[in-house]
Amino acid sequence: MSQVSGATAGGLAWWENRRVRDRIYKTVSYVVVIAGAAVLTIPFLWMISSSLKPSAAVFASPPQWIPDPVMWRNYIDAWTAMPFTRFLFNTVFIIALGLTGELLSTTVVAYGFARYRFPGRNVLFVILLSTMMLPYVVTLIPTFLIWRSLGLINTFDPLVIGAIFAWGPFHIFLLRQFMLTVPVQMEEAALVDGANTMQRFGYIMIPLIRPALLAVGVFTFQAFWNDFLGPLIYLNDMTKYTMNLGIYFFMGGPAEAPQWHWLMAMSTLLALPVLLLFFLAQRYFIEGLTVTGIKG
Repeated sequence: MSQVSGATAGGLAWWENRRVRDRIYKTVSYVVVIAGAAVLTIPFLWMISSSLKPSAAVFASPPQWIPDPVMWRNYIDAWTAMPFTRFLFNTVFIIALGLTGELLSTTVVAYGFARYRFPGRNVLFVILLSTMMLPYVVTLIPTFLIWRSLGLINTFDPLVIGAIFAWGPFHIFLLRQFMLTVPVQMEEAALVDGANTMQRFGYIMIPLIRPALLAVGVFTFQAFWNDFLGPLIYLNDMTKYTMNLGIYFFMGGPAEAPQWHWLMAMSTLLALPVLLLFFLAQRYFIEGLTVTGIKG
């Protein structure tokens, strides 16, 4: 019978045994991660639960997590209450234009910073990164005045072009850092074989930075899909509204009560594409972010 209390089989106290310490550390880490995931998941579960209830039961006390009865019709009623088919088309159209423009512009600029040496390159790159420190609200009014002077209010141009300039610096930085990890010798070998700049860029660089491009694509899609302030400021014709702006009508008005069950139903539908995209592309997405930090 052992007479050493709190000691391991090797005669060491548990806090002196590395294997025991590692096991405790992993257990505590898993508990913290699971608890954090549960806290972050609860609002999403409440949203799904509320989307299947009558409006009066959304804020019932005590809360009823499992709806009874389950009202799947809330999704149909919410979709038909407003022209969401048109809103979805507008949103997809904006995303298609913005995503294409963002990937083309940021990739070309990042390639220039990563592969070409020219006077003032580092200064320009620092200036580019410094624009990321400006909050969106600081440039909101001047930007609106510029678009209004160009006569482009109530068009998709401010949402697409403006977003490319607003989100471009971070994506350029992300792609440039990834390109710096690509050996220059690969492009030099292609140059010896007679490949011009566009061929080296298109056939060598682009395939090798695919994880970073996918990360930029996910970021851009999420930003356009979740954008509410931009459409609210620049669009005033309902036929041009986006999904997020359409959901806002369910908040009600001075003479109307909020339709919480419809609001939760449409919010659930809006969350699904982003979640699905991330789960399908998470391996490449994480690889793109991880490799970016290897070389500065």
